[in-house]
Amino acid sequence: MQINLTMSKKEIERLKVLPRIKSGELTISNAAESLRLSERHFYRVLKRYSVEGDVGIIHRSRGRQSNNRLPKTIYDQVLKLYQEKYSDFGPTFFSEKLEFDHDIFVSRQTLTRWLREKGLLLAIRKKRPHRKKRPRREAIGSLIQFDGSHHDWFEGRAPACCLLCAVDDASGQIFLQFAESEDTKSVLSFWKKYIELFGIPAQIYTDFHTIYYNEAEHLTQYERALKALNIEPIYAHSPQAKGRVERGNRTHQDRLIKSLRLKNISSIQDANNYLLDEYIAHHNKLFSNTDSLQNIHRSSDGIDLDAIFCFEIKRTVYNDYTIMLNSHYIQLLKSDSPLPPPKSKVIVRQYLDNSLHILWNNNELKYEIFNKKPKPKQRLPIPRKPSPNHPWRKLNQGLSGKHYKSSIKLELVT
Repeated sequence: MQINLTMSKKEIERLKVLPRIKSGELTISNAAESLRLSERHFYRVLKRYSVEGDVGIIHRSRGRQSNNRLPKTIYDQVLKLYQEKYSDFGPTFFSEKLEFDHDIFVSRQTLTRWLREKGLLLAIRKKRPHRKKRPRREAIGSLIQFDGSHHDWFEGRAPACCLLCAVDDASGQIFLQFAESEDTKSVLSFWKKYIELFGIPAQIYTDFHTIYYNEAEHLTQYERALKALNIEPIYAHSPQAKGRVERGNRTHQDRLIKSLRLKNISSIQDANNYLLDEYIAHHNKLFSNTDSLQNIHRSSDGIDLDAIFCFEIKRTVYNDYTIMLNSHYIQLLKSDSPLPPPKSKVIVRQYLDNSLHILWNNNELKYEIFNKKPKPKQRLPIPRKPSPNHPWRKLNQGLSGKHYKSSIKLELVT
């Protein structure tokens, strides 16, 4: 009768050594050392080999089901859920959803094996080329990487929009906010909200988008706001330079999109509420590390953030105490604050709520907006024409203009 035995490489090596014990070629201590076993355990192996022969070398759990194997009902339920609801989820994210939403505890390694056995797992993306890794900062708030990700976040349930993402370089903590686009107003609104929640960071790392940087000498609105708060802007020369936020965008384009789908969220406002109420805290709990890190965010108490995160420009005052703004005339009005003299400069600030504020020497001025240039005050009426018998006419009667002028001149000289 022929018996087929399945052995591992380790068991085959033992099969080569054990017969040499019986023949006296090796001692127990030398044989145990060659197999990297203790003498005590080697005696157990030798005893089983002596009683059972070659079969005694094979591990007794070979071919048996694991004691930790999950029931087939769990296996069938998990595969059914994956096919019906989570067909494009990766094993790690799928494992989290099973745990938090269905009370099913299956490791990502087990899920990977199950899905591959059934041919349900999509191809895994190839790793990108290795680049030199920059060490993380040593304190929270030392450097914040920032970027916008334009994508179809609602999978056609609403127009494509932009996810503004900030990642703390030291801890990996994130703060997210949806906006219609990556424009100046959305960026200013994002950082106003960030500073209200966490404080003022030391540095912010972005790309060379025109919102953040301008080759001309004047500052962008973003740079002006950072300068007012003593935040240093840093600009990346490649996507890899701020790789943490770039990789975060890929992660959110996978996990966040599916979370929005499960919650049936299809508007920017509802999505932002979900980010603040659930997603950001859950993501930070899983992927950030704040252990033994100091937080160097500065407090914003006493700072008027509305007056910093706004659109600010300067305008020249005309002689009639008006200024021009977006093809509109603005008339400066008298108030408790003195009016600026003509040709002086005033600061015009448009807050994020679209309210307008005009300042001169740190005093806010009252104003009135006109669609066209305001009419000047009505002039005094022109005096009526002198009557025919007016004494002035009698004085000049019979004299030309030339003789009249000379006669007046002579009279003045004498």
